[in-house]
Amino acid sequence: QVQLVESGGGLVQAGGSLRLSCAASGRTFSSDAMGWFRQAPGKEREFVGCIRRSAGSTYYGDSVKGRFSISRDDAKNTVSLQMNSLKPEDTAVYYCAAGYRGGYAYTNEQAYAYWGQGTQVTVSS
Repeated sequence: QVQLVESGGGLVQAGGSLRLSCAASGRTFSSDAMGWFRQAPGKEREFVGCIRRSAGSTYYGDSVKGRFSISRDDAKNTVSLQMNSLKPEDTAVYYCAAGYRGGYAYTNEQAYAYWGQGTQVTVSS
């Protein structure tokens, strides 16, 4: 079985930073890509970014590009999301995703078979 557990969420003022971590267990770290998504109240789940295992390539959603960065440590089975220059509109539940399935774009939530429980990020103005 596969488990993903996010941590690091919390309350931060606008302009501040947070670092989220996703600890993976099971077979998931054979996943080619691991991603982060977020969902704000009343909105659809949104792609934040992902990292590919093969080349370490990263991709980001337009709303976070230049402010967020993703890294992974295969030895520790973790993926991290560093969030800088946070804005109130970044407030959401952030989810880690793994188990990439070919045939979908990395930005598509359907591409991922496994999900964490989510961690709340709240940015105050």
